[in-house]
Amino acid sequence: MSRKLSLLTATTVVVLGLSPGMALAEERPAPGAPGIGDPYFPLDGNGGYDVLHYDLDVRYDPATDVLDGVATITARALQDLSGFNLDLEGMEVRSVRVGSAEATWAREGGELVITPAKPLRAGQRFAATVTYDGVPQTLTDALGTSGFMHTDDGAIVAGQPDGAATWFPANDHPRDAASVDVRATVPAGLEAVSNGVLRGSRTADGWTTWEWRAREPMATYLVTLAIGEFDLREYRAGGIRFWDALDPDLFTLDLDPETEGPSAGEVAEASLARQPEIIDFLSGVFGSRYPFRAAGGIVDDHPEFQFALETQTRPIYASVFFTDPVSGDLVVVHELAHQWIGDLLRIDEWRHIWLNEGFATYAEWLWLEREGLQTPQEVFDNIAADAPPEFWDLTIGDPGPATEDLFDIAVYYRGAMTLQALRNEVGDEAFFAIIEQWVASQAGGTVSTEEFVALAEKVSGQQLDELFQRWLFTPGNPTAAG
Repeated sequence: MSRKLSLLTATTVVVLGLSPGMALAEERPAPGAPGIGDPYFPLDGNGGYDVLHYDLDVRYDPATDVLDGVATITARALQDLSGFNLDLEGMEVRSVRVGSAEATWAREGGELVITPAKPLRAGQRFAATVTYDGVPQTLTDALGTSGFMHTDDGAIVAGQPDGAATWFPANDHPRDAASVDVRATVPAGLEAVSNGVLRGSRTADGWTTWEWRAREPMATYLVTLAIGEFDLREYRAGGIRFWDALDPDLFTLDLDPETEGPSAGEVAEASLARQPEIIDFLSGVFGSRYPFRAAGGIVDDHPEFQFALETQTRPIYASVFFTDPVSGDLVVVHELAHQWIGDLLRIDEWRHIWLNEGFATYAEWLWLEREGLQTPQEVFDNIAADAPPEFWDLTIGDPGPATEDLFDIAVYYRGAMTLQALRNEVGDEAFFAIIEQWVASQAGGTVSTEEFVALAEKVSGQQLDELFQRWLFTPGNPTAAG
C-alpha cells in the first residue's frame, strides 16, 4: 500500500537540565481518527489501524429482508489506541468484542465507536467481533439505486464509493484493503454468490450455507453478495477458476419483442463465455497475468439495478448491458480491465477516479480495434466532434464528491481520451511501456494522478504537465484549439 502515515510515537525531545536518569513520559493511547483522510468523504474509512481480514457470517431471509450478521475484523493497530471506529450504516448492533473481552460501543451517525476493555498498542494484532442485524439500506442518489438492493427472491450488493457499510462494519475506503471470507446462509433452493473461490455449500433445516474465500486483499466496496435463484456455472480456463451466476429470468427477457433475436440471457452467456479470451487480451495490454485466483460474473435482472461494478474476481452486471453482442462484450472488457486498474491498483483518494474509469474505457477501445470495429483514435475523434458542450465542463481530474460528477460519463470518456492524447504525444512504444510499468510498480497499492504523471514523464523522457493540465483540470474541449 502507498498509504502515507505519520507515526510520531517516538518524538525526540531536547530539554535543558534533563538528567540521564529521568525518563520521558509515555504518550497516552488515543482514539483512532473517525475518517481515513479523503476530503471528498471525510468520514469514510477510519484511522489508527489497518484491516488484514474480514470474516463475514451472515444469514438473509428474503421474506423479511432481515440480515443477521457476525463480522470478525482482524486488524493491526498503527498507533496506541484507546478506541477506534468502524463504518456502519443503519443495522442494529447487539454486541462488540475485542479479543475475548466485551467492548463498550456507541453509534454516532455512520460511525460505530468502539472502546476496548484495554488499550491496544501500536503494532498489536487484534480481532473485533460485531454481532448485528436489521434490514440493510438501499442507497438512492442522482444516478439511481445501489448498495444492498433487495430483490423478489433475494438481494444483490453493488455500491460505489461506500456501499459496504450498509451491510457489514468496515473500514470503508479503498486505502485499506483486506482479504475476505463470506459465509452466507439463505433459504434452501437459493444460491448465495460472493467473491473469490467457492469453498462449498451445505444444507440443513431448510437453509443452505455458501462459503466463499477471497485471499487477495480487496477494497470494501468490491465485496459483493448476490442471493436468489441463479444458474451457477463453474469451469477452469488458463489456470483460473471461474464461477458465473446468471439469473434464469434473463433467458425469457426478449431484447426486441418484434424479432426472434437472442434473449438477454443468451447474449450475457455468450459474452461471459469470452472471459478467458478477454483476460488473455488484457494480460497483454497490462503486461502482467490476471492478478487473482478466481474470476467470473454475476448477471441479475433486478429492474432497479442499472449499472455494472468491478466487484473483485466476480463483477456484477445489470441486464441492460446485454442488448447485443458488442455491448455485452464491451462491458465485460470494462469490468475485467478494472481487475487490474481499480482492484489490484486502488485509488488513494476518490478524486483520482478518472484513473480507474479512463483505463477501463480505453481497454474497451483497444478491444474494438482488436475486433476490427474501430481504432482508439477513431473513437477519440468521434467523441471530440460530437460531444455536446456540457461534456467538456467537468474537470475530471478533480470532479467533486457528488455522485453525478464522480461517475459522470465525461470521467469515463474524457479519461480514456486523456490516455489517447498521451499515446499520441509519446508514441506507442513509450505509451504501452508506461501502462506496463504502472501496473508492475503499483500492484497491490494505492495510486494517484500525480504518481501517474510522474511515471509517464520518467518513461517517456518528456515534460507532460501541460498535456495533463489541459485534459484533466481545464474545462473546455482540448481539441478545439488545435
